[in-house]
Amino acid sequence: MTGSVAEVSRDHASVESLRAKYAEERNRRLDPRKNEQFIEVTGEYRHFVDDPWIEAPITRGSIEEVVEALVIGGGFGGLLASAGLKKIGIDDIRIVEKAGDFGGTWYWNRYPGAQCDIESYIYLPLLEETAYIPTEKYAHAPEIFEHAQRIGRHFGLYDKALFQTEITSMDWDEAALRWTVRTDRGDLIQARYVLTASGPLNRPKLPGISGISRFKGHMFHTSRWDYGYTGGDANGGMTRLADKKVAVLGTGATAVQCVPYLARDAQHVYVVQRTPSNVGARGNRPTDPDWVKSLAPGWQRERMENFNAIVSGARCETDFVADGWTELFSDMLTNWRPEDGRELALPEAMALMERADFQKGEEMRAWIAAHVERPEVAEALKPWYGVLCKRPAFNDDYLPSFNRDNVTLIDTHGAGVDEITGSAIVCNGVSYPVDCIIFATGFEVGTTTNRTAGAAIRGVGGELLAGHFADGPRTLHGFYVHGFPNLFLLGSGNNAVKPNITDMLAEQVDHLVDLIAKTRAVGAKRIEATAGGEAEWRQIIVAKSQGIRAMHAQCTPGYFNAEGDIEKSWSANTYGGGALEFSALLNEWRERGDNAGLKIS
Repeated sequence: MTGSVAEVSRDHASVESLRAKYAEERNRRLDPRKNEQFIEVTGEYRHFVDDPWIEAPITRGSIEEVVEALVIGGGFGGLLASAGLKKIGIDDIRIVEKAGDFGGTWYWNRYPGAQCDIESYIYLPLLEETAYIPTEKYAHAPEIFEHAQRIGRHFGLYDKALFQTEITSMDWDEAALRWTVRTDRGDLIQARYVLTASGPLNRPKLPGISGISRFKGHMFHTSRWDYGYTGGDANGGMTRLADKKVAVLGTGATAVQCVPYLARDAQHVYVVQRTPSNVGARGNRPTDPDWVKSLAPGWQRERMENFNAIVSGARCETDFVADGWTELFSDMLTNWRPEDGRELALPEAMALMERADFQKGEEMRAWIAAHVERPEVAEALKPWYGVLCKRPAFNDDYLPSFNRDNVTLIDTHGAGVDEITGSAIVCNGVSYPVDCIIFATGFEVGTTTNRTAGAAIRGVGGELLAGHFADGPRTLHGFYVHGFPNLFLLGSGNNAVKPNITDMLAEQVDHLVDLIAKTRAVGAKRIEATAGGEAEWRQIIVAKSQGIRAMHAQCTPGYFNAEGDIEKSWSANTYGGGALEFSALLNEWRERGDNAGLKIS
């Protein structure tokens, strides 16, 4: 795609029309309650977070111990952190995980059709170390869960883990230079270092719908799929739904994957839509054995870096992954730029980027129209917002599901469900009797730190981390917090985000364990961001995030922009220079060796 300001001007009418349409659709979805429109899963809603996968509760006595490192979370972030610590010689570690096994999101999310949306060969970490090759380009949940278990076994982490255990409090002990950590099992753990890897998408989110507690039928969240009720397994075959009318609330990434399976098995499926997703082709396929034979050592890191470069807007001679992600980002960030590398003036660059966004949006809406037979349904499924306002979905079966007679799309035009009665959902003033309600409503993002972490974290002088972050995250590089020594935050906050989250986590772990190793080598025991270092990084984040903030201010509400509360959104508090620039920044910081912004003692 090529373009110029002159061409954009000639297409001024359509550009203005799309701007107006996007703004109209956004405004009708704004809710003044923002994140407060969602119910906290406690009290009468506590069962929504119960563990349905554990055959029997794990029984054990409480423990009291002193360890060198504590890792919170047993998903891929926690596994990478634990493996990284062992690689630098720290074997004295403890892992605390609320689930009954390793896996994180892949332990909980076992709904039919669940699979990774990033290519398996780069999403599943430590493939070369564990000598494993995924069976297909986009692995399904059971295989991903098995790989998490494989990592746990390979690095000897099962003996280090306390499963079905949750942190209830963490307090910094200045005299001991350790964290005092308590759990809901009565454990008391003193740890020199704490690495948090609980992930931002770990706590189910429920919409605050009037009457939700009055429903007499069956309800569950997709992250706690009830196969006892539906029958079947991750491959479908949900025979117990053959005479059931099912309502699926949500049309995000989870619904895109599970709706096709429900459509095949249930008597009738009502898909309740507040905001449609951008849905493109998936093109999954089995792994080619000849390709596997051609792989040389270091292939996975090379493939990861190639993918990250392309989705960051870099020109690459080869696209190893070659999927919807790399095509989308090439069209959005790269193809409109001059091939000679000439820098464009900001107004021209912004105009061309907007044009690329609009063109990609039109392509994706055309794709939807081509795969949904009923024009009125196709029109309702078309998203009217910037392509990168929400994480795009890729699936070959979702759109055709709406061609079935037993599937009804209920488009609420952004309003959501009016109310829930004892036997029905009410949308747009119409009552739809249903036997089961499935919440495909995602996870809490942007709520308080205590709420998502499930624990009160108190640093020097008893300061609460939630209070420190009350006006948005304040860290150094997204990892260290002033007043909270030896606490390292893994994940997407105050740093650069990669679409391939496991690659991002691996980079963070490598950076942090290198720092810990160097600190131990000189006999130091305390690592803390300085107030000045934290304040300087905050200024950098604000300056670098202006483009992201401006974009998300125009986006339809969602978890990227905290339902329209830009200042509290995690995406607007990330490093706006991009993943490549952030990686270069970290590399330069390490090479200088001056630990700028940190106090190590």
